[in-house]
Amino acid sequence: MAVGVHNYVTPTLKPNHRNSSFSSPILRSQLSVGRTLSSYSSSNIKSPSFSHSRRNSLRSFIKCSVSEAEATESATEKKVALVRRNDIRNIAIVAHVDHGKTTLVDAMLKQAKVFRDNQVVEERIMDSNDLERERGITILSKNTSITYKDTKMNIIDTPGHSDFGGEVERVLNMVEGIILVVDSVEGPMPQTRFVLKKALEFGHAVVVVVNKIDRPSARPDFVINSTFELFIELNASDEQCDFQAVYASGIKGMAGLSPDNLADDLGPLFETIIRCIPGPKIKKDGALQMLVTSTEYDEHKGRIAIGRLHAGVLNRGMDVRICTSEDACRFAKVSELFVFEKFYRAPAESVEAGDICAVCGIGDVQIGETIADKNDGKPLPAIRVEEPTVKMAFSINTSPFVGREGKYVTSRNLRDRLYRELERNLAMKVEDGETADTFLVSGRGTLHLTILIENMRRENFEFMVGPPKVINKKVDDKVLEPYEIATVEVPEEHMGAVVELLGRRRGQMFDMQGLGSEGMTLVKYKIPTRGLLGLRNAILTASRGTAILNTIFDSYGPWAGDMSTRDLGSLVAFEDGTTTSYALASSQERGQLFVKPGAEVYKGQIVGIHQRPGDLSLNVCKRKAATNVRSNKEVSVVLDTPLDYSLDDCIEYIQEDELVEVTPKSVRMCKNPKMNKKGR
Repeated sequence: MAVGVHNYVTPTLKPNHRNSSFSSPILRSQLSVGRTLSSYSSSNIKSPSFSHSRRNSLRSFIKCSVSEAEATESATEKKVALVRRNDIRNIAIVAHVDHGKTTLVDAMLKQAKVFRDNQVVEERIMDSNDLERERGITILSKNTSITYKDTKMNIIDTPGHSDFGGEVERVLNMVEGIILVVDSVEGPMPQTRFVLKKALEFGHAVVVVVNKIDRPSARPDFVINSTFELFIELNASDEQCDFQAVYASGIKGMAGLSPDNLADDLGPLFETIIRCIPGPKIKKDGALQMLVTSTEYDEHKGRIAIGRLHAGVLNRGMDVRICTSEDACRFAKVSELFVFEKFYRAPAESVEAGDICAVCGIGDVQIGETIADKNDGKPLPAIRVEEPTVKMAFSINTSPFVGREGKYVTSRNLRDRLYRELERNLAMKVEDGETADTFLVSGRGTLHLTILIENMRRENFEFMVGPPKVINKKVDDKVLEPYEIATVEVPEEHMGAVVELLGRRRGQMFDMQGLGSEGMTLVKYKIPTRGLLGLRNAILTASRGTAILNTIFDSYGPWAGDMSTRDLGSLVAFEDGTTTSYALASSQERGQLFVKPGAEVYKGQIVGIHQRPGDLSLNVCKRKAATNVRSNKEVSVVLDTPLDYSLDDCIEYIQEDELVEVTPKSVRMCKNPKMNKKGR
């Protein structure tokens, strides 16, 4: 049975249309007009193995502007003998957090028969890290590949949080096109803008996938129009603006070129990738060049360098030159060579230019270096990522409980681990602090640094961290601070409390809109990064856990003035000892407690939140005096449930004179003894 499918394509704009308004109903209706493709049979897309003739007929019906533009090579490219490989597609899947990238990759892997029919497969296959599974987010970019109609697709799944933007920036060097996944209700969000801007700067082809099209309040026309406007704002070329839209439900594994007519599988998406994303341009006969974009570590193989071959052929056992710049080069030998096949690394004897591979045997290779020909190899341009905006001080554990739970407690252990992180985390910076046992670690945001802290405590490290601070700049004797775009999805009944909270933190609202029929409102603010510290918990409290906050770095701007991010003080333990029910019963009248009876505490440890500004010292270890036997009758004590603060919550809570003590089993907060001495 033939099914009519609409090809939803935006018109190519002439340069003089760039400054026109895109809010007119006439133009919006024009955006919805697409070319129609009939004779696309749903029976032919039940599995990724379409017939070859069907693909050719599909190509003749729909043309993609990007592939047309890429097909015509300039005279200079012909001089250096650039050849396009049509049997490979290198693509990155990018999107805002929770728009469904990893779920879509799961469906693509399953439909490409990567797994056996009887194989038990977990959800979010690509989130293999324990921390990723626990938090339900992607932290590290990961490579996989599928084969579809004799075309190998190297797919890179990327993180959606803005704090891990460095992961996205470095993998864009490896691909020729991106799949931009956009939620069918929310539309383009802050991280959508960030990753799209980077992809357009690289000149990559873009396929827009409107995901979660099966949501009741889906609004595909609005999403496509908003995405098209975003392309224009980011100065996309005419060819890039003429993007192909695919409508999909990643969780159901269905896609189509029309929101009302989805195929039974992801066939239309696979076809669109082959048609609209060009194969890699390579110097087939040139000298070997491979840019190292990522590194992994294996207990048996050592360090593994991952990247794409830009020129030449790489063979197993080959002698190569490792170049950082023209002058700094050293020699090494490739011991093992792997390519990505399905979900695993497969051994290979040789890899041709255009493919993504993994190289073993070069123990000191770094991200951004070039594996080049031994005789006349030249380095490729190094990878550049944006600067960090937040820093935290890491120091050795100085509490009375030091060494009880952790294995690595010295400053040398801490220093080695932090500098080792720089080898694979390009967006992070580490520098020595004021003292020998303190180190300043800078990152894209508190989540970026919190993930590092969580990984270190799981590796048996024990240390202390200070509160996050923004990194300011000084230009022409004026202090500039980082500003971010904050978007908050909140139910209408909690709107007032959230707006008041953001206003107190120097936020300026510039957009507000309703989200579909679900009673949610989306507000957008430009707010200093300082105002975001500790904001997530405050917003959840104000909205009773219903608001969703997303942020992304915008630019540096003038200092916004003083602001208070915490109104209440802390309850501090008065002495070392073990907490008792008797002491906690009277202490809980002063505020909310973090500890329960029988917990060991030390002098200076933060045991709760004071109900007033300013700190208050309490004796939470006091026992009831047993002087009079007759009056010593046990009285039933009713204690409130203590607050259970996670590592992220503790880092958001602490202020200038406070620290978080991190051990493999515990996370505690305490007053900074050095600051107390200064205060005296």
